Amino acid sequence: MKNVVVVGGGITGLSAMYYLQKIKREHKLDIKLILIEAEKSLGGKIHTIQKGNFIMETGADSIVARNKNVLPFVKELGLEEELVYNATGISYIHTKDKLLEIPKDSVFGIPMTIESLFSSELISTKGKLEALKDLFKTNKHFTKETSIGEFLEYFLGKEIVEKQITPVLAGVYSGGLYNLTMASTLPYLLDYKEKYGSIIHGLGKNKSQFQSASNKKFISFQNGLSTIINRLEEVLEDVEIKKEAAVTSIRKVEQVYSIGLASGDILQADHIVLTAPHQVAEKLLATEGLAEEFAKLQNSSNITMYLAYDIPDDRLPKDGTGFIVAEDSDLTCNACTWTSRKWTHTSKGSSLLLRLFYKKSNPAYKHLNSLTEEELLKVAVKDVEKSLGITEKPTSYEVTKWNDLMPVYSLQHKSAIDSINKGMAELYPNILLAGSSYYGVGIAACIANGEEIAVELAKSLL
Repeated sequence: MKNVVVVGGGITGLSAMYYLQKIKREHKLDIKLILIEAEKSLGGKIHTIQKGNFIMETGADSIVARNKNVLPFVKELGLEEELVYNATGISYIHTKDKLLEIPKDSVFGIPMTIESLFSSELISTKGKLEALKDLFKTNKHFTKETSIGEFLEYFLGKEIVEKQITPVLAGVYSGGLYNLTMASTLPYLLDYKEKYGSIIHGLGKNKSQFQSASNKKFISFQNGLSTIINRLEEVLEDVEIKKEAAVTSIRKVEQVYSIGLASGDILQADHIVLTAPHQVAEKLLATEGLAEEFAKLQNSSNITMYLAYDIPDDRLPKDGTGFIVAEDSDLTCNACTWTSRKWTHTSKGSSLLLRLFYKKSNPAYKHLNSLTEEELLKVAVKDVEKSLGITEKPTSYEVTKWNDLMPVYSLQHKSAIDSINKGMAELYPNILLAGSSYYGVGIAACIANGEEIAVELAKSLL
């Protein structure tokens, strides 16, 4: 019997184990499956808290529904009846002390039509005219591995990128646009430019795809995202799950690996899937041969804060779901989701629930990260009063800090991953790296990565 060990009980590790268990049963494999998690509960960055009449997520708050693997996975787990979809509405940018609407018929702030471009209140007439160069400028040197910021500025102009696109995209991808590749953000933009001769026309030709996707773009569950974690734990009947079992070392001993735990216990493994953050993986592997490539992988940090109020959420601007903060704003936060409006299941009685985000890119982040929760609350309350005019005090709040745990895919990311995988195959055969540090930060990407890793591993087991 061979031992297969997955290190890390987040969504990637759990998904990998789910598919490994499935393969084991289908092919009647003589293998033992072991999942090791350092914390007392599974889920990693997915964790739901219930406070009074409110549901709060300390990490991710949703799953992208349109990824092809998501809904079949939810159906297999028997969670269809618990699904909830996001409400749609107007998204705003807070700029120069006011909320301005991100134009309709735009994708991440990028206009899908000329009408959308000229309807924007966020950019000047000069900026709108500059964006028209997209209609006639041709692509001569951009590839999917080049900067998304450089690409968009070259064809649409600096003003629309700075004032309308950057606030949205930087908010989604936790990084500067000029340090992120098209491949890791919006690879289809290059395809549209080459096929239709224009980014705007390309988005317009595919408008129905984006409009249909926005109607039911994100999913969660009636009792929060921890629902999928709890169900996975329930169905992993053929898996030995070890919680509060921090891995301290991984060493190759002849043809197998010895895994040392903080408790002093030693596990033997024939195959290992390592889903821990890349800095943890590098430390456990303790090899100088890959240090240079691991150093190219980048992380960011953020602080999120929920504020719950005993007032109705109809105090919010009509049909809105939140705002992103521009550089010229006097707010401290980077964004604010109107959670009770966007996710009606999170608030019984439609009382107001807001979620504010403070990112490492924020000039005030170092100071914010040094504050107590009570001090952070004062900052958040001030942001809410300035942006939404709400002067009432919140009845409860929840603060979460993710320090250096939010992967950012820089221009070096893909080449670094390729080099690391090549080195792993030589130095650590039968150890596979998986998770958001390497192959996608969204939950859907992690589920897909878990399945891919299981299928790859199965080739050695069948």
